[in-house]
Amino acid sequence: MSTLAKTEGERPTTGPQAFLSVRDLRVQFSTEDGIVKAVDGLSFDVERGKTLGIVGESGSGKSVTNLTVLGLHNPMTTTVDGEIVLEGQELVTATEKEMEKLRGNKVAMIFQDPLTALSPYYTVGRQIAEPFMKHTGASKKAAKNRAIEMLAKVGIPQPERRVDDYPHQFSGGMRQRAMIAMALICDPDLLIADEPTTALDVTVQAQILDLLKDLQREFGSAIIFITHDLGVIADMADDLLVMYSGRAVERGSVDEVLHRPRHPYTWGLLSSMPRLGGDTSQALTPIAGSPPSLLNPPSGCPFHPRCAFTGEVGGERCVTERPSLPQGRAAACHLTAEQKQSIFVDQIQPRLR
Repeated sequence: MSTLAKTEGERPTTGPQAFLSVRDLRVQFSTEDGIVKAVDGLSFDVERGKTLGIVGESGSGKSVTNLTVLGLHNPMTTTVDGEIVLEGQELVTATEKEMEKLRGNKVAMIFQDPLTALSPYYTVGRQIAEPFMKHTGASKKAAKNRAIEMLAKVGIPQPERRVDDYPHQFSGGMRQRAMIAMALICDPDLLIADEPTTALDVTVQAQILDLLKDLQREFGSAIIFITHDLGVIADMADDLLVMYSGRAVERGSVDEVLHRPRHPYTWGLLSSMPRLGGDTSQALTPIAGSPPSLLNPPSGCPFHPRCAFTGEVGGERCVTERPSLPQGRAAACHLTAEQKQSIFVDQIQPRLR
């Protein structure tokens, strides 16, 4: 389907239980400064009842990927190529009417900032009830009762009274819970959570994460969880996708990626994260440089301008050749398996203790 060139080795085999399958996804924006390659050849699967974590710096393409899954992009300025298949239904070529039937019903999203995602002009209960009325044809009374039920389920006290409150009358944690109630009111099969605990204190964070896990067990939903916080990912995800410059650079189970990482970028993310119980006298090791411009991404490996290990590869291979990401547990890096193991054990692992 794609009109853009495909890269070999970046199309993992679709598992028999894959509920969402994304293949060679490419998303480009037309701007006054040129074409922004926001997502550049991304492939992944999500299974029912499982959580896929997606991590990476700002601008790596995490949120754009998931907004594209929902069809929330401007067709006048955005070009989308590749395949997005949700339970057998192709979404890239779906009409807006078909996407409207899916959004809020089969697939829903918890947005990063509930204060801007919720309208200040309508009560919280009305906004939660709206997708239920739209997708089920329920009456206003039935939808309000369902909204009260969902507010109670997400832990809002006195839901019969708070259902008529406006967003500004809710605390940050309560607004986030209301967003979760809105996303889950139609029992979606796929839930996308975009930084759902950003700006919340750690106590409320833990409550929100426990709530999502409880609701996943109850509804059996597949979850895509986007975050910068590797500690949250360790607690929430089954599988992990590390993104950089619009591409996947490493994937595997969350345990494999966090405890036996194979990509220099993943090493950098882990080395820059403070550890409870670690050596407080040891300085954190930030990743050198800045993320690349998506208007003019680097040739070859997108991480090579910031990578400390290009000399281990030798020659100009990192600059001229884009590394592939084979199916299964993999990292898109030109270092050999032996080199990765040696560098990790000798240089990276001591920092992570």
